[in-house]
Amino acid sequence: MSVTGKPPYDPQNVFARILSGEIPCKRVHEDAYALAFHDIAPQAPVHVLVVPKGEWCSAADFHAGAPAQEIAGFWHAVALVARQLGLEENGYRVLSNMGPDAGQEVGHFHVHIFGGRRLGRMVPPGPPA
Repeated sequence: MSVTGKPPYDPQNVFARILSGEIPCKRVHEDAYALAFHDIAPQAPVHVLVVPKGEWCSAADFHAGAPAQEIAGFWHAVALVARQLGLEENGYRVLSNMGPDAGQEVGHFHVHIFGGRRLGRMVPPGPPA
């Protein structure tokens, strides 16, 4: 259900297929609101994806359309996973790409949790916009 209508939610996207059990994953955490699993192409020593269980294309969809309990449950799962992975002491990054300019590859809202080493700059310096 895309609140913005851009793009419409694709129920055959890879995360929908992981949520349905059609595609296996290496689970870290699962509850009523979210599924967390290791990324298959990690970009840091710890790289976990947290996916809400509803059909949300983007953060805009999720935060405009999901019930408050679902939103709170999802973000609680993000924090819980980071703590369970032992990332709180030295820090970690939570990242979500929204749309093609940001590099979103799967049309299902999700966040990445990165940690396990010094991550450096979030966005490399470039020319002024």
